[in-house]
Amino acid sequence: MAGKRPTDAPGAGSLGFTYAPVMFQTDHEPDVRLACFRVRKILEGVVHDTVALEGNPFTLPEVKTLLDGVTVGGHRLEDQRQVLNQAESWKELLARVEKRSFELDRTTFCDLHALVARKEAADWGVFRTDSVTIAGTDYQPPPWESLESMFDSGLETLQAINSRHERAVAMFLFGALNQFFYDGNKRTSRLMMNGILLGAGEDAISVPARRRLPFNEAMIRFYDTRDGTEMMHFMASCSLDPRLRTDA
Repeated sequence: MAGKRPTDAPGAGSLGFTYAPVMFQTDHEPDVRLACFRVRKILEGVVHDTVALEGNPFTLPEVKTLLDGVTVGGHRLEDQRQVLNQAESWKELLARVEKRSFELDRTTFCDLHALVARKEAADWGVFRTDSVTIAGTDYQPPPWESLESMFDSGLETLQAINSRHERAVAMFLFGALNQFFYDGNKRTSRLMMNGILLGAGEDAISVPARRRLPFNEAMIRFYDTRDGTEMMHFMASCSLDPRLRTDA
């Protein structure tokens, strides 16, 4: 099914990017309990995939060993901390979803970032107070002085998107593009994306480690063009629900 042109997408200005709306189609009844169970069952794999996208050298068996409470030798403390931080942030997200306390708001965004980037970023749990750059693109994230108003405006647009899958991926792209934090933006924004999905009883999205290169290439094109259509489809293809499909 043909979507609108990117320039006609809802909230183009407030989100900072455009996209052609995608028709996400599923053939099952949403189930919060089951969706969370599926993530918990493969949590080590989800954590491994996430840190692998950051270039973390921990293998899947090593991630499993570390999360079992056994130290793995031969790795930097920074890499170990990143793995543990990611596991803790996922556990917190799942707990909030299961208690029906997950909210699409700034407090939740910052709370999750405080776990994701603890002792890794220049600061964690608060919006940045200086400029940042993104490697591989000429795109310049917005000045830090505008972040609070930009987040509030973008949040209104996100909450008005009817499709939960579209809203979820748009949240990820919104956070990744505008770089609200010094570091950990994509990881935190994917957690928010998955909070939206899991809270609606839909399966989570996790980018496999083996797709790191196409993910990074697609993200650079997104930063360069500010057109999120390609990433909408890419992220849908990474759903833990093999039945999820998109029609352009």
